[in-house]
Amino acid sequence: MAAAAYGGFAPLPFAFAQSQARSEGAGSGLMAEGRPSITAQGAAILRAAHQLLDEPKILDDPLALSIIGKNSESQLRADPQRYGRSRALRASVAVRSRYAEDQFEAAIARGVRQYVILGAGLDTFAYRHPHPESLLRVFEVDHPATQFWKRERLREAEIAIPDSLRFAPIDFERQTLADGLAHAGFKAAEPAFFSMLGVAIYLTTSALMETLRFVASLPVGTEIVFSYSVPASLLTENQRLARESSARTVLEIGEPWLSFYEPSSLEADLQRLGFGTVVDLGPEETNERYFRNRADGLRVSGGRLMRAGV
Repeated sequence: MAAAAYGGFAPLPFAFAQSQARSEGAGSGLMAEGRPSITAQGAAILRAAHQLLDEPKILDDPLALSIIGKNSESQLRADPQRYGRSRALRASVAVRSRYAEDQFEAAIARGVRQYVILGAGLDTFAYRHPHPESLLRVFEVDHPATQFWKRERLREAEIAIPDSLRFAPIDFERQTLADGLAHAGFKAAEPAFFSMLGVAIYLTTSALMETLRFVASLPVGTEIVFSYSVPASLLTENQRLARESSARTVLEIGEPWLSFYEPSSLEADLQRLGFGTVVDLGPEETNERYFRNRADGLRVSGGRLMRAGV
């Protein structure tokens, strides 16, 4: 799942995404094994809304509107202000992708040639940055139903699949990441860059740690960027009430939030797994780095990003 769970906790994108995903083919009968992620559509719609509402853009994504489907795009263009109330959430969805892509550019400069997007949803990185397979291999990892649905969106939007891209359908709770990636052609003997955005909150702690343990087992130069949410005890009263409202919404659509992490404890867990470099980015640092001096006041209000390197 690639959900908009980084900060803001506004239920509107989830509700709209549920109706739009159905209109775009995400209903019963799409896949016998289950439906695609509604929250993945919600995150994608927020990225698309960012393209229409915010200037300068934190994430410049010319494919963000077309990937969400014709009906969703049409309705969003007709009334983008429906997301005016979701500013912090919209900002967080855009900036987490921007931060991951910034860190990946640094990894490329170090010679990394594998990029694994965990819970890819409707992410468009590989299609915005096509490379020859000899220079880069991108692996999109997601639930089989969501991945099938995405490939339908790509076909309908006439977005070409680059030679560098490999799809790796995996159910994180039932399959090992190592086996799924190996089947897709991932080279475990070479360093890689991983991103996992809006996913940790939907995984059990054991599933998250198993994923991170695999990443930590890879060669020196490997790195992961992931977003996570903190426990309610670290939220303000308003943030806590807003989270409770959105938690009820995602529970009703069958994609409940499962796990929250205290930053210093999570850092210690990562170090025990074998990561030598651990950098935590909170909302204050994020706003200073990406939103400073904006005339429109766009900024994040919660959530955190973690970068860990082997």
